[in-house]
Formats: sequence, structure tokens, C-alpha cells
Amino acid sequence: MATLREIRDRIGSIKNTEKITKAMKMIASVKFRKAQQNVVAARPYARKISDILRNLIPTIESFDNELLKQRETKKVCVVVVAADRGLCGSFNTNLLKTATLLIDEKYGEYLRNHDLTVFPIGKKAYDYFNKRNYDLYARAINVFDRLTFDDAQNIVKDIIRGYIEKRFDKVVIIYNEFKSVVQSKTVEEVFLPIPPFEAAEGEKTKISNYIFEPSSIEIVNNLLPRHLNTQVWRILLESFASEQAARMTAMDSATTNANDLLQLLNLTYNRARQAKITTEILEIVGGAEALNKA
Repeated sequence: MATLREIRDRIGSIKNTEKITKAMKMIASVKFRKAQQNVVAARPYARKISDILRNLIPTIESFDNELLKQRETKKVCVVVVAADRGLCGSFNTNLLKTATLLIDEKYGEYLRNHDLTVFPIGKKAYDYFNKRNYDLYARAINVFDRLTFDDAQNIVKDIIRGYIEKRFDKVVIIYNEFKSVVQSKTVEEVFLPIPPFEAAEGEKTKISNYIFEPSSIEIVNNLLPRHLNTQVWRILLESFASEQAARMTAMDSATTNANDLLQLLNLTYNRARQAKITTEILEIVGGAEALNKA
């Protein structure tokens, strides 16, 4: 049985841990609110660019752009967006497990033929795939410490360069899509080639009546990189908001567990202390009786 001092030291240690988990929950809640606002603000902009391209591209005859061109898939690049840090529950574990399962089931043939590369975003994703000897095309770590739009642009530049150089013919992104504080969904999206845009019914006739300056082709060629930048920026924000929500939940659970453990240890400490006092009293009484008999 543990001594009173050992129990007392453990109580002090758990109290310190409780303070840390409370502080981490508060920090995560502040970051979450800001990340949630950024996600809500980014979604309409990304959706609007997609709508413009969806309605404009079908009106252009003989439009040829490498980012839109569907070609035979000989090599694949999988972009996996995880976190830079842990202590966020099963956020990283579930994502990486899902990504590995998807790679094995959907792209297993490319993996076995060494025609699959991984682009990890976040230190946890990099450590995971690097330890398992996956072929890494590039990496982006510590981007979530001070997340900026430049980070998204740099990631897109790396992806487009590899795609144009035909180092891979298809790019998919796996990330956690933010739903709510208690829910996020791991999704896979085809990034390149850009999925075909189909105009809504009636929109093609309406847009064809416009005169564009510069030409509609120049507008589309200018919007496509913006579209990719915006999509990656939205994905990074979605992942970051999901991470902070997961960290809030994890730290709240850790704080609750610490409180429960403190109550149990305090009860154990009081019982041990009472037992020690009772033993000392019995020893005193026994000693007094022995003296009286003597």
C-alpha cells in the first residue's frame, strides 16, 4: 500500500496536470472560435469561384488547360492533412488510419508498383508516413502554428509543379472536414486534374450573351490557380478547426478524469491517515496499559 507521502505527492502531481489541461482547453477554445470564423468566411468565396468556373468553362469551345485535362492515371499523389501537434484525442489517429486504409484498398496497385507518392501536411502526418517508408513527394510541417494564405499557395505551387512535370497524373487530398465541435468527417477529394465543371441548366445560354474583357479563356486561366489556392486554404482551415475542436474535447475529458482521480485519491489519503492515527492511538493505549500492569 502506498504511503501517505506517496499519495500526497501524487495528488499534487494530478493537480498540476489538471491546471495544464484546463489551460490547454482555454487556449484551444480561443483558437477554435477564430478558426471557425475563418472557415465560415472562406467557404462562400471558394464556392463562388467554383460557380463562376462551372458556368463559364462549358461556354468555351476547344478550351485546353493542363490542370483540367483528363489523362491516363499512371502515378498518384496522396496529400494527407493532419496536425503538427498531439493531445487532440483521436484526431490524428483516425485520419491516418483512414488514409492508410484508403491507400491500401483504392491505390494499392500503385503503391506496390512504387507509383504512389505521399505529400504529408502537418508534422504528425510526416512522422507517420516517413517511419513507414512511403515515397514522399514533398512535406509541409509546422504550418498550423501561424497559418497564412501563403502556406496554401506554397503547397499548391509544389503540387502543380509535380503535376505539370508529370511526376503524377492524379492528386487526391484526405483531410478532416469540420462539421461541429463534437463532429468532423474524414473526406477524400480529387484535387488534380480539376474535376469537370458542368454548368447548371440555363446558365450556359445566359453567360454566352456576355462579352468578356479580357477574353473568357484568359479569365479561366487566371481563375484556375486561384480556385486551387482557395480550395487548399479552405481545407487547411477545416482541418485546423477540427483539430482545435478535438483538442477542446480531449482536454475537457482529461480535466474531468483528473477531478475524478483527485476525489478517489483524497478519499484514499483520508482513509490511510485515519488508519495511521488509529494505529498510533492503539499503540499509545497499549503502552499505557503495559505500564500500569508493570
